[in-house]
Amino acid sequence: MIIEKIETFILNDKLSKSFFFSQWEYSERCICVVKITTKDGNYGWGEGYGPAHILNEGVKFLAPLVIGQNPLENEVIWNTMYRKTLDYARRGILVASMSAIDIALWDLKGRILGLPVSTLLGGAHRTEVKPYATGLYFTDKLNPTKDFEQEITLYKKQGFKALKMKVGLGIEEDYKNIKFVRELIGEDIQLMIDSNHAYSLREAVILSQKIEKFNISWFEEPVSPEYYKQYSELRSKTNIPIAGGECEYLRFGFHHLLRNNSVDILQPDICSSGGLTEAKRIATLASTYGVDVVPHTWGTSIGIHVALHFIANLECMPGRMKSPDFLLEYDQTENRLRDHLTFPKIEMKNGMIKIPTSPGLGLEVNEEILLKYSLDSKKLNGLYN
Repeated sequence: MIIEKIETFILNDKLSKSFFFSQWEYSERCICVVKITTKDGNYGWGEGYGPAHILNEGVKFLAPLVIGQNPLENEVIWNTMYRKTLDYARRGILVASMSAIDIALWDLKGRILGLPVSTLLGGAHRTEVKPYATGLYFTDKLNPTKDFEQEITLYKKQGFKALKMKVGLGIEEDYKNIKFVRELIGEDIQLMIDSNHAYSLREAVILSQKIEKFNISWFEEPVSPEYYKQYSELRSKTNIPIAGGECEYLRFGFHHLLRNNSVDILQPDICSSGGLTEAKRIATLASTYGVDVVPHTWGTSIGIHVALHFIANLECMPGRMKSPDFLLEYDQTENRLRDHLTFPKIEMKNGMIKIPTSPGLGLEVNEEILLKYSLDSKKLNGLYN
């Protein structure tokens, strides 16, 4: 059983309407998806988080290390890729490329063995998770929140029990917007905020203390991810839990967050921080510090399935009077790659999503959709064997 080829697909979808947050504006989705196939025809799918064209080059660089290997020995393959890139890629895009390959290997391994990835990780502690709607981005620069009421009405109708809104426009404007959203959703729906590291420490402290009365479940990326000590200082000055980690890489990077007491909630993106192999280690590390893990997701439905299996395997922390909800980030912005690339379709019922139980990640890719959104396959899509 030998890996014969690795294919990459750069998927691009122009949005019908741009949206923005504190740092950048989105007008399209562009994602790198990976397929690994063995000589006997078994295959697995993965995806990376980051600039798709550069990820594609990273996979191309790593492919010779993977071709010809036994896919069941995925940790050996991971370590080979890690050692090859250690001198110049302890963070960043090559780690994300490793992640995409690693995820595809887990899917492939599950399909070969006839087992879901959650079982391969050690077993599922739960059969369903609670998704939170990531949305409430800004769509109009003159009136950023003009669509909030309509969006929140939709989330309520869909049955979401938690949602996350964007902040980072300025302390007073953020305060006004948070107050507005809390009044619209009431007290029964969890509310989280995310500034995408827009603030200085001083600004983050001021905003945090002003909004404590609105029962915020966490403040995500309040300051730059480089400032571990500032995260820790902010935690000491507010009762709002602090979350972060989507910009971090490998267990060594997450150890910086943990040993500096930077966060209450760790948020690795499995598609960039080292794949499922490394995410498992990051979760174990977090448990030694008593810190909860809620993975960041942003991409296709492949990445969501990855997070579902990972969350299913997360252990309950000891010493808790009540086990916390295990949350799944479920982006609700326009994304046809999330909605149509794979089947069966992800469904939320009674505010919960079931953990897939089919072999591998529990999905199949719609080849028509894959080709529809792929950039010129002859020029950009890679086939390495």
